[in-house]
Amino acid sequence: MVHVYIGLGSNLGDRERNLRSAYGHITTIKDMQPVRLSRFYETAPSGGPPQPMFLNAVIDMKTLLSPHQLLERFQHIENLMGRVRTVKWGPRTIDIDILLYAGIIIDDEQLKIPHPLMHLRLFVLEPFAEIAPDVVHPVLKKPIVQLYKELRTSLTIPA
Repeated sequence: MVHVYIGLGSNLGDRERNLRSAYGHITTIKDMQPVRLSRFYETAPSGGPPQPMFLNAVIDMKTLLSPHQLLERFQHIENLMGRVRTVKWGPRTIDIDILLYAGIIIDDEQLKIPHPLMHLRLFVLEPFAEIAPDVVHPVLKKPIVQLYKELRTSLTIPA
């Protein structure tokens, strides 16, 4: 089994229930074994139209499934939970993203791993750093906690 790190986000409906439901669905997938779930972090939307605040979390799982098999199952869960894709980066009941998969790099039409924007998003890096600070980004060659600290520092506005 290999480690896969999964990002969860919700900003429509009962956000906490949506995250817990997605986690429940994911943990019932055959050949998936939960390792750790981060706390839930309330965050402002990043990009897209004006919309409600998000709740975000990161899951550390072990799996025997391929990245493309995971993508297929995660999209199925999103559809089950009422995810409608009408506006890019728009509001959503649930968003399930593969952030990292066993340190490999994939760049095809269907899937990009590592997630191409994760190093620019505090709402990903903060919960990720909570549960797996020493995991190294396979492209940037830096630990998650370092990426998190660097991004926080770059976003800090001097008084």
